[in-house]
Amino acid sequence: MQSILEYMTNEHAKCDAHFATAEQQVSKGNWQEANAIFNDFANAIERHFMMEEQVLFPYIERTMGNSGGPVAVMRMEHSQMRDLLKILTEMSEQKDREGFLGTSETLLILMQQHNMKEEQILYPMAERILADGQEQVIEEMENL
Repeated sequence: MQSILEYMTNEHAKCDAHFATAEQQVSKGNWQEANAIFNDFANAIERHFMMEEQVLFPYIERTMGNSGGPVAVMRMEHSQMRDLLKILTEMSEQKDREGFLGTSETLLILMQQHNMKEEQILYPMAERILADGQEQVIEEMENL
């Protein structure tokens, strides 16, 4: 059985790979390929956010008895990343190479910091408090 940490870290890696490839294609000016890959990335990260917001976070909140703390911070950061994704989508559609690459650096830094917090704090905490329920949580996230 995979742990929440392992499962979600793999999800981060998949999103990161799409993002890096999209940036490479933008750098080369391959807009058709860049737009397709960026769209894949945007869909993958939105699915990841939904897995957390609709399944993992509610489990954590119910178990801990509150909706503040680390989960609230993660939700706020998801919102910030969604805002940047909207901007990047517009820049990608407009073929604004410099704007896209500059904004993508901001998103990259935010994603790296966010993922580190989740992988070092939130997911291990979830594993501890959800213990034997991890398999069910992962199954529910996969079914989204």
